[in-house]
Amino acid sequence: QVQLVESGGGLVQAGGSLRLSCATSGRTFNPGAMGWFRQAPGKERDFVAAISGSGGSTLYSDPVKGRFTISRDNAKNTVYLQMSSLKAEDTAVYYCAARRMRAITRNDYDYWGQGTQVTVSS
Repeated sequence: QVQLVESGGGLVQAGGSLRLSCATSGRTFNPGAMGWFRQAPGKERDFVAAISGSGGSTLYSDPVKGRFTISRDNAKNTVYLQMSSLKAEDTAVYYCAARRMRAITRNDYDYWGQGTQVTVSS
């Protein structure tokens, strides 16, 4: 069974930073591309960032470009989201996702985590 477990969420002031982590587990699971999504109250879940299976390619949504950085450690089966210059509008539940294929994408993920809350106070 594949599991994705996010951590690192919390409360931070505007302008501050947080780093989210997502650890994957599963006996025969070798994650391909991985991504981060977020869902604010009353809104749909939106794409935030993605990274290819090798880590050589990344993709970001316009609202976070230049402020967030996605990275991965394949030896640890973990993906990270470094968030800087946080704004109140970044407040949301952040979800990690993984897919079996290595190609980077904004959608079409196979596995999802339970989410971690990020709250940015203004």
